[in-house]
Amino acid sequence: MGAPRRSRTVLGAGLAAALLAPALLSGCGLHSGSIMADDVEPGTIGQGKPLKGADLTVTSKEFTEQIILGQIMGIAFQAAGAKVLDRTGIQGSIGAREAIKSGDADAMYEYTGTAWITYQGNEKPITDPHEQWLAVRDADHKSGIEWLQPGQLNNTYTLTTNEANAKKYGTKNLSDVAAATKRDSPPTLCVETEFSVRDDGLPGMRKAYGMKLPGSRVRKMDAGVIYREVSKGSACTFGEVTATDGRIQAMNLVVMKDDKHFFPNYNAAPEINGKALKKHPEIADVLNPITKKLTNAVAQRLNAKVDVDGDDPHDVALDWLVDEGFVKEG
Repeated sequence: MGAPRRSRTVLGAGLAAALLAPALLSGCGLHSGSIMADDVEPGTIGQGKPLKGADLTVTSKEFTEQIILGQIMGIAFQAAGAKVLDRTGIQGSIGAREAIKSGDADAMYEYTGTAWITYQGNEKPITDPHEQWLAVRDADHKSGIEWLQPGQLNNTYTLTTNEANAKKYGTKNLSDVAAATKRDSPPTLCVETEFSVRDDGLPGMRKAYGMKLPGSRVRKMDAGVIYREVSKGSACTFGEVTATDGRIQAMNLVVMKDDKHFFPNYNAAPEINGKALKKHPEIADVLNPITKKLTNAVAQRLNAKVDVDGDDPHDVALDWLVDEGFVKEG
């Protein structure tokens, strides 16, 4: 990525996430973090520094895309004049959600499908992405959580395999995978632990598609290991992935189409603590233009810079904001 940044999050996004994620939550909520110290000024967002004097805490889940989005949000808030505490990298979805709900954190990017199914307890997704966002927004308003406008970025789940196994099993979609699970020698499926228990994950997918995969053929592992093993094709015939991951294209993996539309739309949108948004309504004006620029193609490119090229999530976020003209480096 070139020379190191002159000013950045005190610990650095990647290091902070690695050090803090396991210990961010306690009985009293979040208790640690790092001050973001970027030398940034308003570009097309944050003109007049409408958040001057605000103290805001940004958070995220622990995977690459979430950390990048958390850094984008924090840098944007700084450009608009806020003092920002970085608490990105919380392990699991529930922890980050509870941080926003309790006020231990003020803002994060969340996915509409995760809220609709996992947090709000619905079983069936709403097909239209805007209607699903409206439903999520209205339901969460009662919980003191506000949702800003969503982006096109739709980080939905699917399964993938390498080209050799796609030809071997003749699979193009999840119905084909279901048929393959009924063979005398079924394929193996590798998933993350959270996906293995989520209603919008493995249990629901099995039921929707009639997959007969025995427990012995399901293996749980970290996301990074899944991509590597699916690429090899021996330990993992198929693997759980998300649509915006940059490793799919980098590793020439074949994505299975969700032909029964089981998985919800997972459009990214800012999820804000209601009290924080009431105190600082300017947050919406700062974030809305940024969110509109977030697409699957953008996410794949940014994610690949971290997961394939090894760049730091904070630098990736800052470069993108500068390149798009949202902020300027001081």
